[in-house]
Amino acid sequence: MRAALLQLSSSDDPAANLAVTLDLMDRAVGQGAEFVLTPEVTNCVSGSREHQRTVLKTQENDPVLAQLAARAAESGVWLLIGSLALKTDDPDGRFANRSFLIGPDGAIRAQYDKIHMFDVDVTPEETYRESDGFRPGTRAVLAETPWGRLGMTVCYDVRFPHLYRRLAQAGATLLTVPAAFSHVTGAAHWETLLRARAIENGCFVLAPAQTGTHAASTGRSRKTHGHSMVIAPWGEILADGGTDHGIVMVDLDPSKVAQARNRVPSLRHDREFDGP
Repeated sequence: MRAALLQLSSSDDPAANLAVTLDLMDRAVGQGAEFVLTPEVTNCVSGSREHQRTVLKTQENDPVLAQLAARAAESGVWLLIGSLALKTDDPDGRFANRSFLIGPDGAIRAQYDKIHMFDVDVTPEETYRESDGFRPGTRAVLAETPWGRLGMTVCYDVRFPHLYRRLAQAGATLLTVPAAFSHVTGAAHWETLLRARAIENGCFVLAPAQTGTHAASTGRSRKTHGHSMVIAPWGEILADGGTDHGIVMVDLDPSKVAQARNRVPSLRHDREFDGP
């Protein structure tokens, strides 16, 4: 399976971001990609709730979702839209941070709302309260692909290993972690967390990422870590996108999952225990 991770520097302008994403997607397909993956909040990176309320759409009316799905159908490829920020009908007005798996027919095969919200104080100058604007999801999601079952997650989820364990024990052999990871925590933890999730579950981990400084028409600009990564089930780094935006192409051998799990069959060794 040839996968292409699109590393973006999305701004707070969904139309501009769509044009860039479609161009990279076309280039990836031209290089033989069968599965294209985009990062978290592909459509809009913004810390301004007022701006988000102005530019974001509902799922039914979102042109980014519609056009990316149409392009997947035109190209005959699978597409993971890492996530889109979308308006919802929630009474409190919060948005959804929603990941989509699109089939080669352009149909939505699965969708997942990010469960764990990034509510942290990284430094006195860099604080996040994702739950103020986004409501958390409540359901883990598995999807069928030609290369195995895929477990869908988003960004901060990667710090919660029980989610990945549940997905792997339910049959996942591929785990997706689209992200807009903080440049501070990314430098410290990103690679380690991704490799841990791959090793402990014997899964491929595909993690397309936002990178660089993101242009903002309203509010402060945000900086993300980049380094889109693909990790093998044994823990090897198969691809690292660095910090430039562009395409990270990698060929994957699904048989490596069984090989890793046969060598260390830890998924079958979980035990119940008492305490603490």
